[in-house]
Amino acid sequence: MIPAGGLPFSVHGQLPVLESPILLVQLSGWIDASGAAATAMENITRIADAKELITFDADTFIDFRARRPVMELREGVNTRIVWSTPELRFGRDEKGKDVLFLTGPEPDSAWRFFARTVGDLAVELGVSQMIGLGAYPYGAPHTRPVGITNTTPSAETSKRLPHGKSSLDAPAGVAAILEHELHDRGIEAIGFWAQIPHYVSTMAYPAGSAALIEAVCAETGLQFDTSSLAQEANTQRERLDQLVQSNPDHAEMLSKLEAAYDAVRTQTAIDIASNMPSADQLAEEIEQFLRDQQSGGTQ
Repeated sequence: MIPAGGLPFSVHGQLPVLESPILLVQLSGWIDASGAAATAMENITRIADAKELITFDADTFIDFRARRPVMELREGVNTRIVWSTPELRFGRDEKGKDVLFLTGPEPDSAWRFFARTVGDLAVELGVSQMIGLGAYPYGAPHTRPVGITNTTPSAETSKRLPHGKSSLDAPAGVAAILEHELHDRGIEAIGFWAQIPHYVSTMAYPAGSAALIEAVCAETGLQFDTSSLAQEANTQRERLDQLVQSNPDHAEMLSKLEAAYDAVRTQTAIDIASNMPSADQLAEEIEQFLRDQQSGGTQ
C-alpha cells in the first residue's frame, strides 16, 4: 500500500539543502544488547537537537498486530493513539556539520522497498556516508575496553577500518540491507557493533554506548560529547568491580574470563585446564551472581 500522494513517506515542511550529511541508522527491533545502540542514538540526537524531517508511512511498513499502537487512556477517555513508525530526522553535530538520523522501529514488511526509498532520499539529500549502530552479547569482561566490530559491503572499506572483523552467516536486520542499497549507489556504508559483556547484556551499559559514539566520531570527524556516558560507565564499572570482588570465587572466574578474552584478542595460546568452564560459561555464572546480588540473594 502506498499513500495517496504516491510516496511512502511524508515530509515535514520542505527538504533542506544539506552539505554532505552523514546518515546514522539505528532501528529498534533487531540485536541491541543492553540497548547500547539505542542509548547512543538518543544521546547523539539530543546533542544534535534533531528535528523531524520525514515520517515513513506506517501502513506500508508496520504490522500493527505485531507492533500495536499505544492507546493513552485517561479517566476512561481515549485521549489519543501513539503510532510507532520509522522517521528521518535532521540535526547538526557540535561543529555544525549536517547529520541525518534514521530512527524508530525496524520495518515489519517491504524491506527492499524501504531500502530503495531510503536510498532515493539519501541521494537526493546528498548523503556522503551511512553508519549503522548495533550491539551484541559477547564473551568479554567489563574490565576491558568495549570492542567494536564492523560490517560493510566494501572489502576496501573493511580493510581500512581499525575494528574487529567477523566471518559468519547470520540473520540480517534492515540496516544490513541499507548497507548494500547505499553501497550500490556509490555511498560508503558501514555498520559499527559494540561487544557487550554477556553478564550485563540485559542491563544498561553506558560504556558500550560511549564506544559506539566514539567510533562514529573517529570515522566521520563528527563531534559529540560522551563525557556524561563516560561518567556513568565509570560508576557502573566501580559497582561491578565491588560486586565481583566481594566473592573470591567470582573474582577468580572474572580473572579467567579476562585471560580467555585476552588470549582470543591476541590470538595466543592459553593453558586452561580441561575442567575449566568456557568464557561463555564463565559469563553465565557471573551474570547469575550479579542477578543474585541485585535481588538480595546470596550464593
